[in-house]
Amino acid sequence: MAGFLGVAAQGLTVTGKVTAKGEGAPLVGVSVLVQGTTTGATSDAAGNYRVTVPGSEAVLIFSQVGMKRQTITVGNRTQIDVVLEEDAGNLDEVVVVGYGAQKKSVVTGAISSVKASDLATMPITRVDEALQGRASGLTITQSSGQPGSNSSVRVRGLTTLNNNDPLWVIDGVVVDNGGIGYLNQSDIESIEVLKDAASQAIYGARAAAGVILVTTKKGKAGSIQVSYNGFYGVSSPAKKLNLLNASQYATIRNESLVNAGRQPLFANPESLGQGTDWQSVIFNNSARRQNHELSISGGSEKSTFYLSLGYIDQEGIVATPISKYNRLNIRLNSTHKLAKWLTFGQNLGYGREKNVGLGNTNSEFGGPLSSAINLDPLTPTVITDPTEAAAAPYTNTGIRRDANGRPYGISRYVAQEITNPLAYMQTRLGNYGWSDNIVGNAYLEAEPIKGLKLRSTLGAKLSFWGSESFSPLAYLNATTITSQTSFSRVMNRRLDYNLENTISYTRDFDRHNFSVLVGQGAYQDNNTFMNSVTFYNIPADNFDDASLNYKRPTDQRSSDGSEGALHRVSSLFARINYSYDEKYLVQALIRRDGSSRFGANNKYGVFPSLSLGWVLSREAFFPEQKVVNFFKLRGGYGVVGNDAIGDFAYLSTIGSGRNYAFGNSGTYLIGYSPNAPANPDLRWEQTTQTNIGFDATLFNNVSMTLEWFKKVTTDVLQNPRIPGYVGAISNPAANVADIQNQGIELELGYKKKFGDFNFSLNGNVSYIKNKVTNLGRGIEYLSGGQSFQASSYPITRTAVGQPINAFYGFQTMGIFQNQGEVESYTNADGKVIQPNAKPGDFRWADLNGDGQINEDDRTFLGNPTPTVGYGFTLNLGYKNFDFVLFGQGATGNKIFQGLRRLDIQPANYQTSVLGRWTGEGSTNDYPRIVEGDPNKNFLNPSNFYLEDGGYFRIKTLQLGYTIPKTVTTKIGMQRARIYVMSQNLLTLTNYSGYDPEIGGGVTSIDRGIYPQARSFMLGLNLGF
Repeated sequence: MAGFLGVAAQGLTVTGKVTAKGEGAPLVGVSVLVQGTTTGATSDAAGNYRVTVPGSEAVLIFSQVGMKRQTITVGNRTQIDVVLEEDAGNLDEVVVVGYGAQKKSVVTGAISSVKASDLATMPITRVDEALQGRASGLTITQSSGQPGSNSSVRVRGLTTLNNNDPLWVIDGVVVDNGGIGYLNQSDIESIEVLKDAASQAIYGARAAAGVILVTTKKGKAGSIQVSYNGFYGVSSPAKKLNLLNASQYATIRNESLVNAGRQPLFANPESLGQGTDWQSVIFNNSARRQNHELSISGGSEKSTFYLSLGYIDQEGIVATPISKYNRLNIRLNSTHKLAKWLTFGQNLGYGREKNVGLGNTNSEFGGPLSSAINLDPLTPTVITDPTEAAAAPYTNTGIRRDANGRPYGISRYVAQEITNPLAYMQTRLGNYGWSDNIVGNAYLEAEPIKGLKLRSTLGAKLSFWGSESFSPLAYLNATTITSQTSFSRVMNRRLDYNLENTISYTRDFDRHNFSVLVGQGAYQDNNTFMNSVTFYNIPADNFDDASLNYKRPTDQRSSDGSEGALHRVSSLFARINYSYDEKYLVQALIRRDGSSRFGANNKYGVFPSLSLGWVLSREAFFPEQKVVNFFKLRGGYGVVGNDAIGDFAYLSTIGSGRNYAFGNSGTYLIGYSPNAPANPDLRWEQTTQTNIGFDATLFNNVSMTLEWFKKVTTDVLQNPRIPGYVGAISNPAANVADIQNQGIELELGYKKKFGDFNFSLNGNVSYIKNKVTNLGRGIEYLSGGQSFQASSYPITRTAVGQPINAFYGFQTMGIFQNQGEVESYTNADGKVIQPNAKPGDFRWADLNGDGQINEDDRTFLGNPTPTVGYGFTLNLGYKNFDFVLFGQGATGNKIFQGLRRLDIQPANYQTSVLGRWTGEGSTNDYPRIVEGDPNKNFLNPSNFYLEDGGYFRIKTLQLGYTIPKTVTTKIGMQRARIYVMSQNLLTLTNYSGYDPEIGGGVTSIDRGIYPQARSFMLGLNLGF
């Protein structure tokens, strides 16, 4: 029998047995409390308990994690048997934490979890997509709709001015954000996001931007299990821009010229009709995609295994011949019981990726998408008139032609990098990038006595990647000419590894539970090398015929190479967890890291954390009611670090390529010189975070988690400007800035079964406010973003009191409707502020009141980072039918819509230009169109370009049917399910560009981002 936890006055002794409903199995460790006292007991291995109560009016409270709490009045009974029901709150669910796992009910940190069941219905290519909208506190945006592209993942805001990518740990192996592409979705058992410093501090040195733990599936003892999941479908653009047709284009061009005092170019615009729809030329409405995953698992009590194969093949919706992606995955995980006390295990994954990409996505400088937006609709796709085809410019060497020998059309009006997309695609056919990633670890774990575990783990990631490309002779327009052929091959290799040794001890006695972990780690990354070679003027006209076997003279060859500087981290860490009756919870940990990126003065950093939890619902005084079944209050504080400043920044290193000419020979000699002054006091970035939250189960079916956090980063590593007279090539590294993120997160879940009908709804919403609090002495701001095309002004600015990369520019105050308004816009002295403005031009705000418009009148215009993110998943089931709806969205941010090339006057417009100012009272929002833009209506970055970036998207919609087991068992199958599915079915947004899901605060400047596709698929799940 379990021991008593308290002694009551003389009274009744009550005994009994606690079992589980349905199974009748005894429940071990059930807490039996006497309400209003400290008296209690716990059930033993047979489910038996014994407790003394003060009298017949006493009330017993039976509770256990994962079961519904039950209260019983004793009366005059001395034998009370109890049957507990499972609690839908899933509080006995295990979540992975750093170097271990904990029951969800006793976790004191802020951790969001995504399980294998959540991923089963998602048509994702990369694992980072799996977290979007499913975990609070995360801002995840696609960097491009190009198949295979990675996502921008931000955990609780932008933490630093350096690398904000979280630390990914896959089965204990640290990988970079770009290196997770090798993972196969069906291989994932769970993903845990460590969001607060109390959880992250166990990873110390590189945890400031968040930690994401990925655990892959393992085999289970028993019969062999075979599973297949696959789908086939098509993708298409979800949206096309409304661009001017030929008649509209000619009308606007004429008006622009006339407004500038020049003659119109087109005599009869209406006769030109629709012209060429360049978007239809580049978009594919039936781009194929398929995914196939096969796994085999099983084993005995001594050895288990999990083996899987995966294959993805996806065509892009933009310029499909040069936009494709495929990946092959192989995984083998196994565990082996070498002795009762000794276990060996390994996890090994391999991924082969081949990416045929546009290369310059989200760029206004060329490429199919930018060309389709800016190219005039008067230019035909191909020249069908033999007379025209035989004249200039189609007689030039390198003219690209279609299969019938007809030259692709070249615009008479729009030039520079804007070219015929069909001709451009021909110059890129066959080019591709590739990568091979091998990621795995092996471990040996010994348990010489119960509760004491010694574990050694060796993990590594070996990567090979590169590209092959051929450029034929090409004449795309008068300014885009390739005058010599070239064939290039680039190869890279990288090896990262980590070695970790841990000792842990876990002990239970009475109601006490504690565990201790101590460990040591050694990590090395950036062991890289690169070499490349290019041969020029090889006798080939296409990629298939190109080869390095065409040997060229030395003056027609070029090569390059590089090696990475090794980055090493050495660590010691320890953690203590304690709980009393799973009611009072404590976690304390500390980690000490040394980094090769800091000098002797500050080589080591110490990162501690402490978190506490209190499960009020397990207290005897907690009122018995049906509303709140479980309630845990928790809070934590911790410190984590960041050393992402580059290697040897604390030293004055020597750089090459400093060429100099001696004498009058004209010959340059390669020289070397110091890069920047040394800074031996360079130290760690540190991020401290306070987190307060609670977890609750309501009405037995509703789970709820609420978090408040404040995250402060100090000593942000930057390269502040130094005076030019110092003579340094570069600016030295220093600790100069502070950043703050503060927010609230809410996660809700509801699960209920009504007869044959199953219903569950899970949702989350996050609010995050980011601001810079310090940029160092004498530094007012940091400019960011590129200058907006022909404008000389940067688009963003980072300043104290503002979010990182806030939009910065001019403020419009409507449009001058007549000359009188121009002349009446004066300063205090009566001087006209915009003397060169004309009716139809923007009235610029004179914010500093100096009576003129210049760069000093710029101001902060908006936040590029969403402040609110949300998502929900609805699961319905009725008998053999199932339905899944997953939606997510964001709001609170602006997008800079910069799709049109301003430095090319004849570039095409969106149809919004038809609402331009054409006379007094016509509009107060869209200025006149005039060649040269003398008032800089369009050249000035201003609020005119900023649009609401909020959106809501139905990300996944799926309907499935499971064939009855009475049918499948007859053919030896355990499970057979068929489903139809859509991805990105509907997007609700006010944004006028292709896709509002852009940047996530990294850029949020739309220069022609590759949009995400809308897909429809038919799939099959099989189990044997």
